[in-house]
Amino acid sequence: MLSRGFSGFRRPQPPREIPSGQYYETGFPVLTYGPTEKVPQDEWKFTINLGEDGSKSWNWDDLMAMPQTEIHTDIHCVTKWSMLDSDWKGVDLDVFFEQAGLGDDIDEDYLMVRSFGGYTTNLPVADVRDGKAFIVHEFDGKGITMEHGGPVRMIVPHLYFWKSAKWVESIRFMDEDAPGFWEANGYHMYGDPWKEQRYWGD
Repeated sequence: MLSRGFSGFRRPQPPREIPSGQYYETGFPVLTYGPTEKVPQDEWKFTINLGEDGSKSWNWDDLMAMPQTEIHTDIHCVTKWSMLDSDWKGVDLDVFFEQAGLGDDIDEDYLMVRSFGGYTTNLPVADVRDGKAFIVHEFDGKGITMEHGGPVRMIVPHLYFWKSAKWVESIRFMDEDAPGFWEANGYHMYGDPWKEQRYWGD
């Protein structure tokens, strides 16, 4: 029974436009398929696979020694919440490419991101260049919690947040696009929130 005057739960109104179908979230929901990976800082390693040229890897100390970027951005989850004005700190993915000797010399058009635990997601190379993607270790001025992908996760803010892999472990390049975990299970291959590219056929 509802008491007189009860009007139900009202979500806060966003201070500016968010993508259609989204609601404004002032917290940071924890959404993960499967168990939370527990990766100690001293065991974390990030690797870019370079094909015939081998690979290049970085550990936590390497990450801390790299040029750091503070990222102030909005993020949008495919489960329909949007967080505005989130703050992160980490390293532009272009810096990793440069240290791996790639620079602008990436012949492949796509890449696959892999996480500790086996999660994967695909991305066009063009969508992680020029300040569009980061390997981050802080959220809101603190180390990223394990539930949110710590100690280190990837963020690609202009795409739905499933593309921002938690517990990031490695990248390999691909000549042709191929689905990662959620893409193989019905999610859109690209995931533009402003076009509501949530699922196959969107």
